[in-house]
Parts: sequence; C-alpha cells; structure tokens
Amino acid sequence: MIKKVILLVCLLIIGLATPASYASSKVRYSIIDIDDFKIFAEDLYTALNDTDLEFEPFEKALKGYVKLQNEGEIEENSYLTVIDMSISANRNRFFLIDVENKKIIHKSVVAHGRNSGGEFAKYFSNKVGSFQSSIGFYRTAETYQGKHGLSLRLDGLEYSNSNARKRAIVIHAADYVSSMFIKKNGRLGRSLGCPSLPQKNYDQVVHKIKNGSLLFIYYPQDHYLANSALANFKM
Repeated sequence: MIKKVILLVCLLIIGLATPASYASSKVRYSIIDIDDFKIFAEDLYTALNDTDLEFEPFEKALKGYVKLQNEGEIEENSYLTVIDMSISANRNRFFLIDVENKKIIHKSVVAHGRNSGGEFAKYFSNKVGSFQSSIGFYRTAETYQGKHGLSLRLDGLEYSNSNARKRAIVIHAADYVSSMFIKKNGRLGRSLGCPSLPQKNYDQVVHKIKNGSLLFIYYPQDHYLANSALANFKM
C-alpha cells in the first residue's frame, strides 16, 4: 500500500517577467511524495476505469507528470493528456485525465502525421518537413487563431520533439478527424504532424489544457523508451 501520498498545492501569483500567455494566470506547484509509485499508478488507473486507455502509456505519462510537477515545471497540473499512437487511428486514443478527481473527462480519435503511417502510426521524426508525428512529452502553451481556427501551440520537452515550435506542431481541429471520414475512407485522415482533433467539444478541450499542462504522445519505440528521462523516471 502507499505509505503516504502528500499533495501540497500552493497558488502562486508570479510577479516576475513571464510569457504573455501566462501573464494573467496563476501558477500552481504541487509536491507529490510517493513511497510506491507502482501502487500509486495502479490505484489511479483503476479509479479511471476505462480500458480504452492502456496501462503502459498511462504509466509512462504519469512518471513524467510526477517528475515535472515536483520540479515545478507544470503551470497547470489539474490535467494530464495521453495520446496512444500504438493503436489504430480509428480508435479513441486521445485521453484527457482530470488527475485530481481521478477520471477521464474527454476521449476521442486523434490524427497522426501523414508520413507516420496509414491506419497505424509506425514512423516518427523531429525533423522539419518530415510530416511525421513526434513522440514524447510536451507542455501546452498559448492559443491563437490560425488557418484551422482556434489552435494550441505545443513545446516539446525532449530530444524526440524539441523542434515542435519550429515545425508548427500544434493541436487544431480538422474535418478529416471524424467517424464520417473513417466510414468513407476506411481510416482516419492524417495531418502534417499535428495531433489533430475532431470538431466536437474541441474548444472546451483546448481551453482546459492550454497554458502549461502536460501532454504525452506514446509509442513503444525502443530508442525513445531507453533514452527518455521522463518516461523512465524512478522515485
């Protein structure tokens, strides 16, 4: 059993110079002290009670979440987003987790890059112009109005996705991310590398996770899993 789980939430209003997108927001730092991470993760996963989300991508995401939260690197720690690129694009593989209340509050299909594969993503890249998805941990940033309407910028936190800004990898809605597109084409549509979402409930999702929450794109790539300090974090 978990001997102790201490969750201390401090609300700090930052008076120093901060990015414009965070200037009016409160930054919340939490410290989680866990004696047995495995039990902590299993208990939280059981509470989520949704088998659409596989345990391994959830556990890897939670490791990075705990590490970055304890280091004060997550400005908005209420939510953790997990995208599981190891399964069919025709299945729900985008999961928005309300960590505090231990529940999945939104799930949907999500597109991968057109050069990452067809129905299944297999190839990933951090290179500009690759039109492939990039795996790893991201911090959400500011929203803006682009050619796809409301869009959410992402900042890559690892070697595997460090060029996210340069590549314009963002979250946006797209009409090719829908059950109708799947019925017509046999698979979900693909992006230029962005994790594109369906139009339904899109705005609500973006406004929940914007400005400093953690997002994790998972794929069981041996090199990544062997070299990610976040996905391999040990208490």
